[in-house]
Amino acid sequence: MSGELRYFCFGTALGVAAAILFTPKSGPETRALLNSKASDAADYVKSQADDARAAATDAVKRGKQAVKNQVDSVSAAVDAGQKAYQDGVAGNARS
Repeated sequence: MSGELRYFCFGTALGVAAAILFTPKSGPETRALLNSKASDAADYVKSQADDARAAATDAVKRGKQAVKNQVDSVSAAVDAGQKAYQDGVAGNARS
């Protein structure tokens, strides 16, 4: 869990406790307020999780593309080396 999320959760819990202790509202009104705040907190956490999932997916895609580019470069270098070797062998055979 990231530091920001821990502080958010801690702050939410602290706010709920303060609301319960210091609220001038009736029980049903207080419960409705607490339900609203809990729903807001759940929405925030879900949003952060979705953002993290999207960032991870993007990083994986970029990593796959980087690996593909490296494989293509190495493959091209191997092909060039084989061709140079074959040209060298063919040149020696003519001599």
